[in-house]
Amino acid sequence: MDFDREKVVAAFLAESEEGLERTEQHLIAAETDPGNLELIDEMFRVAHTVKGNASALDFPELAGFAHVMEDLLEALRRHELALSREVISLLLQGVDALRALVPAAAEGHDRLNPSHQELKQAMASHASGLAAAAPSSDPSSSPQVSSPTVASPTTVPGSAPLGARNRTLRVDTDKLDHMLNLTGEIAIAQGRLRRMIEDLKTSAGRKLLEVHREIQTLQKNLQEQVMDVRLVPVGPLFQQFARSVRDISQSHNKLARLHVVGADVEVDTRVLEHLKDPLLHMIRNAIDHGIESPNVRQALGKPPSGALTLAAFHQAGNILIQLSDDGTGFNRQRILTKARALNLLPDGEKVTDQELFNLVFKAGFTTADTVTDLSGRGVGMDVVRRNIELLRGNIEIQSTEGQGTTITIRLPLTLAIIDGFSVVANHETYIIPLEMISECVELPPDQISNETVGVLSLRGEPLPYVRLGELFGKSDRRPERENVVVVHRDGGFAGIAVETLLGECQAIIKPLNRIFRDVPGVSGSTILDNGRVALILDVSALLREVIAEQAQTVN
Repeated sequence: MDFDREKVVAAFLAESEEGLERTEQHLIAAETDPGNLELIDEMFRVAHTVKGNASALDFPELAGFAHVMEDLLEALRRHELALSREVISLLLQGVDALRALVPAAAEGHDRLNPSHQELKQAMASHASGLAAAAPSSDPSSSPQVSSPTVASPTTVPGSAPLGARNRTLRVDTDKLDHMLNLTGEIAIAQGRLRRMIEDLKTSAGRKLLEVHREIQTLQKNLQEQVMDVRLVPVGPLFQQFARSVRDISQSHNKLARLHVVGADVEVDTRVLEHLKDPLLHMIRNAIDHGIESPNVRQALGKPPSGALTLAAFHQAGNILIQLSDDGTGFNRQRILTKARALNLLPDGEKVTDQELFNLVFKAGFTTADTVTDLSGRGVGMDVVRRNIELLRGNIEIQSTEGQGTTITIRLPLTLAIIDGFSVVANHETYIIPLEMISECVELPPDQISNETVGVLSLRGEPLPYVRLGELFGKSDRRPERENVVVVHRDGGFAGIAVETLLGECQAIIKPLNRIFRDVPGVSGSTILDNGRVALILDVSALLREVIAEQAQTVN
């Protein structure tokens, strides 16, 4: 063939992956809307495309498997077979098999293992009406499975006429990372150049400064364009969970459906990559702990099928992701009893709902009486919070007993650039993420000291604070003036005392050297316009570390 086979195979992989994702979504939707022929037609087209492209690329085993799946879908199109739960499960297994077979064939391993052969035979039996395990199927005859059809050259990916192609281009994310890193390096170099021009203090220097401002504007526009290219919609990831909800609920004799809101909301591709595992664990917890069995739900006056809603929307420069369920909600008394049994709360101490719900993020905390394949070992939600905080985000829980639970994740739009607030403590500059800051107040002169922690009265309410300079090395003198940066913490507020407030800034995040990655309370670093390095603070981790140290001191 007169084409670049490597590029065509790469396009085949990408096209097949997208098609199989759509097929999975359509199968989940068809379970509640079996009469929708458009869904079946779309799934048939995907199977036909995979078969045709596999034949054109000389992957006969893959083509044969896709052909049998196509036959099964054709039987559904012709109403020769009912779209039952069993057939949907069979087709979902076919999708899983193709997800393994397509990349394997592309790597030169075009063969079916015994389980794939068995699945292929099962689909063929259903398609021909001979499936013994499908009593609901119509036993009438249907066309026999034929050999794979060799596709015409027009079915090969990338062979469409130039005018018919979409004006899109697939780009490796590593290249985008490098581009964004370069724009950040340019911004740093420009900052240093601006300082040098300002130091000239001449008429020529003032003219140079005007030109520099124009270049700086162009560079900022370029940086924003690169950032926009990195943004991808959350919909494809969210839709993948519909299959997980179906399979998990079925395996535990429950009914549940996932509803997606805000599928077109965009977020940095690197953020999206790190969201899959935390969201999957939250969904597992919602089904295991939240969604009741169909009989119980009906007795409570609820629909037998539980509803999970995964929503995304933008708010104040961040992306908010919410997972809601209409299940049983958190049992406040049960959490309280368990917390006191684990000495996490003293007897008689009153706590707010938010403080109580935050206890589920403690390592080893679980209210489950038995261990299941989903939960009960006390491992999970603490990992979820840690993963979210690594993305510079935070997580909150709202729950009403008997009505359901909503878990909200707040994340920055990108992991590459941070809107921060520069402060100086013990002669060093630090960056605090701007979204964590509520306000800044000056510390009264009589409270200035070298103590690591203290308490400030803020509008009549006690505000605990920690001195940043004392955490990262003892200061050699008592500061003449101190300010407290008030930050959000687990539904409340805390303070970080520093000597100088430098103001807002945009920082290009640089990863820490491996030696410093385990330093608590630090999430990364950045280069200042004077060429020096500043640490970016992980506020939540920093405050937790201080609280843990104080608790050990008291004990």
